[in-house]
Amino acid sequence: MSELNQDTTPLFDAVKKYVDDMVVQFHVPGHKQGKGIEELKDYVGDKVLRMDANAMKELDYLNNPTGAILESEKLFADAFNADKAYFLVNGTTSGVQAMIMSSCNPGDEVIIPRNAHKSAIGGIILSGAIPVYVQPEISSRLAIPMGVTVDNIKKVIEEHPHAKAVFIINPTYYGAASDIKSIVEIAHKKGMAVIVDEAHGAHMGFNKDFPITAMEAGADMSAASIHKTAGSMTQSSILLLKSTIISSDRVGQILNLLYTSSASYVLMCSLDIARKQLATKGCAMLDRALELARWTRNEINKINGLYAFGKELIGTPGCYDFDETKIGVNLKDIGLTGYYVESVLRKDYNIQIELSDLYNILGIISIGDTKKSVQIIVDALANIASKANNKDALGTIIIPNNPKVVVSPRNAFYSPKKVVKLEDAVGEISGEMIMAYPPGIPIVCPGEQLSKDIIKYITILKNQNCQIQGSSDPYTNYIKVLDIK
Repeated sequence: MSELNQDTTPLFDAVKKYVDDMVVQFHVPGHKQGKGIEELKDYVGDKVLRMDANAMKELDYLNNPTGAILESEKLFADAFNADKAYFLVNGTTSGVQAMIMSSCNPGDEVIIPRNAHKSAIGGIILSGAIPVYVQPEISSRLAIPMGVTVDNIKKVIEEHPHAKAVFIINPTYYGAASDIKSIVEIAHKKGMAVIVDEAHGAHMGFNKDFPITAMEAGADMSAASIHKTAGSMTQSSILLLKSTIISSDRVGQILNLLYTSSASYVLMCSLDIARKQLATKGCAMLDRALELARWTRNEINKINGLYAFGKELIGTPGCYDFDETKIGVNLKDIGLTGYYVESVLRKDYNIQIELSDLYNILGIISIGDTKKSVQIIVDALANIASKANNKDALGTIIIPNNPKVVVSPRNAFYSPKKVVKLEDAVGEISGEMIMAYPPGIPIVCPGEQLSKDIIKYITILKNQNCQIQGSSDPYTNYIKVLDIK
């Protein structure tokens, strides 16, 4: 039994005392408990703005915690089966960057799936590491990337025996999980750290019906978005460490480079409370979320032409396990794109989904959902499908192969660049990332060669009114490429 009491909230208690003491503020923030921003106070209320305090002894310091924040982080580590936990108030992006920078020095190789989030590329640029990409498996039916296979990871490790770290996504945005435990065993035998982007898996360790977590699998570090699936406020995440390869001193030094010196106590309190809730009631709450997800998936699959994919994918390439709270719906058989259906759901039904792609939409069922909310999405999809023409509007679209890496991301980032029209960029070396957002997986990264297929794919996404991000031109009519003399 743990000696720590998971029913406590040390930081939240400290902030509540600060608010109740009616402290007279002669410190930042300048709104002074909301008195300096009346319009916002009138809308959100007085108390949340009184919680918006500055770092001080009674509330502890995120950059060097010794009091309430440290106690809350210890409770997080205990609840998530880690040795140490670190609050993040810049989302899991900062955690992913910290993991790469903690495990790699400039010039070190890191083995990483090509469908990693843009934050991983940012971490590679910041660290100076050299990416060794692993191709994720692609579902031909769904036209989406899945996880990576143990055999592919093992092959790349054998080809790059001096790599310092293996980066894994657990699970993918769409819910597929790789055999992370086997990957950890293989990597550790070669002395490589395993670092895990668990942005969409923060909830998984609190109910046996979910895939295994990174910490349970023996990984060295993981970064988890508590705000995405586990109840805290947007932008609040956690970084977890349990390693004999990566030292806590190194992690602390890296975080002090990345951390803000003005961390939000509102966000950190939401982390404290979300952890308590997960540790004390999480299993039952996730039972309910799974019940709703299974009902929703079953009802959607009764609708002619729709396919809500789930655990039947387990055993297919790149899917060792599956998170059922990810409700992906394939639309190809009703002849509509995911981008179109996302737009219709918002405009005509007042529903906002998590993401869309050419053939699919994705909704997230969480601990905050109800039978009423899931019934609304089922009814809306049934209505949309009944009006569809059931003809493939796109035909077969081939997802481009991994681009050729010509220059390291870091060197490309700092190289001179020029601007060219997108259609004229075939053969050029990209100077920036281009991605559909969400999910934020780069189609091309700095230092990679732009092929005809990549340009064609980007053009298709633009024509479907997909949200393209990363390029300095917000419409992606132009792209920055390396100006190689």
